[in-house]
Amino acid sequence: MLGGLASLLPFKGKGLAETVTDDPKEIPVQFRTLGKTGLKVSSIGFGAMITSDPTVIHHAIDLGINYIDTAASYMDGNNEIIVGNVLKTRRKETFIATKLKLRSEAEMMESAEKSLKKLQTDVIDIIQLHGLNSKAKVLNEEAMNAFDKMRKKGMVRFVGFSTHDNQAECLLTAIEAKFYDMVLVAFNFTSDPVIGEAITKAGEAGIGIVAMKTQAGGYQGKDLGNWSPHQAALRWVLKNPHVSTTIPSMTSFAQVDENFGAMKSAYGFKDEKILQCYVNLYNEELCRMCGSCRNMCTFGLPIQDINRCLMYAEGYRNFDLALQTYKGISKKSPLTACTDCQACQIKCKYHLNIPERLNRARQLFGSITV
Repeated sequence: MLGGLASLLPFKGKGLAETVTDDPKEIPVQFRTLGKTGLKVSSIGFGAMITSDPTVIHHAIDLGINYIDTAASYMDGNNEIIVGNVLKTRRKETFIATKLKLRSEAEMMESAEKSLKKLQTDVIDIIQLHGLNSKAKVLNEEAMNAFDKMRKKGMVRFVGFSTHDNQAECLLTAIEAKFYDMVLVAFNFTSDPVIGEAITKAGEAGIGIVAMKTQAGGYQGKDLGNWSPHQAALRWVLKNPHVSTTIPSMTSFAQVDENFGAMKSAYGFKDEKILQCYVNLYNEELCRMCGSCRNMCTFGLPIQDINRCLMYAEGYRNFDLALQTYKGISKKSPLTACTDCQACQIKCKYHLNIPERLNRARQLFGSITV
């Protein structure tokens, strides 16, 4: 956590600091080794999840960003095609990471074959199981068998998984499994300390760590003045030596340049003040993804996942992504199951008003038919 800044709670953001505007071409690229894979990855990677313009990816590669993250499900399967159209001329300059859903062994093999074709490549550098949230899923034998076959066939080089929920347990299970090369984990300046501790243990065990959700929602619109917290947020994540790279989502040249500028300097006191101001302004919206609400809902609602949908809608301002994510979770746990309990028993460790957030989700997604 940020720590030691209680005295700054009343502090406002206006005029505090401005975003670095240096020419990104003059900023040296920082590289880190991704665990035991040996891959030398740029500390700022490219999250392509919502990128529709391939020239933005080309621009990032031109600057020296060499880690590109996508998934079979992004943009209803079209994101891999967009990334593939870039890779066909830039493959030797990049490492490509994609994801597939945990399914039967045959279905996962088929998904990987489709990803290879969409990405226009002979081999995927890193393939990941998408969104694991339990020890049982991390240790799933069918997935391990499928990944072993992919490696033997030369379809993939390294394997891992991503996790948003129950992250600490998933990371510790990855250590126990001695199978995965890397883990993609949600990690930012609002994260519960237990996640940082698990990252350290996994890193020490040789597991490569890639950080997503580095911007803590990327909320905007309140009194942030003329400064941006994005570079400070990335520097906070990168001060952890066990994080090899980050994958902030980028949709414009300006976002690429701003995020790339985070490599200009190390995390400092000014960055800490900026992030504290951000927390003060958006504390009522920020889900720390700590998992303390897990299994608390009487009706089985995945509270953390619903908060993630709200983050996509209100923070990212991407309702299509929020809706796609909501549809994925509502098949098993629809919001209609929640009866707006007057005595809701869900208590957030960080005092987030869960009934209020569920009401907001109901307003946005409650009428959606899956």
